[in-house]
Amino acid sequence: MNDSDYLADRFEAHRSHLKAVAYRMLGSLAEADDAVQEAWLRLSRTDTSDVTNLGGWLTTVVGRVCLDMLRSRTSRREGSFEEHLPDPVVSPADGADPEQQALIADSVGLALLVVLESLAPAERLAFVLHDMFGVPFEEIAPIVGRTPAAARKMASRARTRVRGAAPAPDPDLARQRQAVDAFLAAARDGDFHALVAILDPDVVLRADRGAVGAGLVRVNGVAAVAGMLDTFHRFATAYAVHPALVNGMAGFVSAADGQPMSVLSFTVADGRIAAIDILSDPGRLAGLDLSLLDA
Repeated sequence: MNDSDYLADRFEAHRSHLKAVAYRMLGSLAEADDAVQEAWLRLSRTDTSDVTNLGGWLTTVVGRVCLDMLRSRTSRREGSFEEHLPDPVVSPADGADPEQQALIADSVGLALLVVLESLAPAERLAFVLHDMFGVPFEEIAPIVGRTPAAARKMASRARTRVRGAAPAPDPDLARQRQAVDAFLAAARDGDFHALVAILDPDVVLRADRGAVGAGLVRVNGVAAVAGMLDTFHRFATAYAVHPALVNGMAGFVSAADGQPMSVLSFTVADGRIAAIDILSDPGRLAGLDLSLLDA
């Protein structure tokens, strides 16, 4: 094995971890792949003979790349992910494969990613690297151009915002599935009272239809969400429903004639549905791995 092959093998050993970092930073599977590829290019051009912790070095490189990408989004004033749902990671209902498990570990559901998208780029990096991956603030500080104390404050601000905005999901997958099944049954039966019973009083629904829907639609509160019962009823009776894990939590994929129509993610807290995230953008659905529909 030559030096190039050896370096490539060492990089591949860290690839799944690096993509997990990039996915949390960017909320986009395609951009996460781009960030990991850029990290490989930088590694291949750099003398790392003095690097004792290659995984840590690559993590900070990916962090820098993602920070640049987030800042570029802002400077170009692109439609922010406040107006679009992050990319979901869809797995079969009986479990995710090891690569997907790395992407969605630590309950990285869509509801949490939506909150992360609202953070300033440097705050997001400080929170993701420190709170999710244990990177010391001494290593984060040079990336954001601040002191370790300032980086610590960034992460603290982000932590406060995340805790206040993202509901903590029930860890019991069976309990999650029970709530999602109850939602589907109420929708199919057109049962308003059953629907209200399974929704958290402060439930939030986010629906992303892409260009046809002019961005992200938000509906807040049990009365408003339950008021969409007719829409849920049409949906539940018109399409085939495939149970799935969406970012590791109970959800499903709807399909018509074998073609995906939407991906639904549910955040279940204390036995009730606290958040519903619906992606029905045809272009983005086409870019997802939804092979579970063929099962």
